[in-house]
Amino acid sequence: MAYKPNDHYARKARTEKFAARSVYKLQEIDNKHHLFRKGDTVLDLGASPGSWSQYASAAVGPKGRILGVDLKRVEVSMANATFLRSDINKLEMDEVLEEHGFTKPFDLVISDMAPDTTSHRFTDQMRSLDLCETAFSVAYKFLRGGGHFVCKIFESGEVQNFRKDLLEYFSNVYTVRPKSVRSESKEVFIVAKYFKGRNKNETDKDESTPQE
Repeated sequence: MAYKPNDHYARKARTEKFAARSVYKLQEIDNKHHLFRKGDTVLDLGASPGSWSQYASAAVGPKGRILGVDLKRVEVSMANATFLRSDINKLEMDEVLEEHGFTKPFDLVISDMAPDTTSHRFTDQMRSLDLCETAFSVAYKFLRGGGHFVCKIFESGEVQNFRKDLLEYFSNVYTVRPKSVRSESKEVFIVAKYFKGRNKNETDKDESTPQE
């Protein structure tokens, strides 16, 4: 794990037994936007090394479930979490859900996926955008009406366009830069709340969509 030896959040993560300092980014986002509920099912894309799943596991409680997917192995384990080492683009999700006893749709889809960076900023930005679009395509298929979506994205001129696209499918969309993001980092997070469903009438009948 790429901890900075003198980084406050890295030390805090080690002390609190989290797999990475990135847990505090999700914690800040959740504290502000109240994404998780007890009993929720969560799809965690780009789950390795596992800190977001650790946070989600505690947030949804023993009756909730987490499915984490990453190209790299996730070393942590939780009783309510299942991890798959796979490419999300090649995964037959319906078969996976049936095999592991998940009942779709998910209440929340979160993505901390990031590209291997190069020395070319534009290339990195476009690869990050591609991963966010991939994450949303999965969320579109497997997120329940009224559910939420979070993804990491590198700052670029395309972020606002991506937000605008998401507003067609979610009632509220925000750009968030948690305090725990390193000062030199170009990453921000898109938080999209209250999925309208694949059709206008698909939003859960018992799920209100408050304006924020």
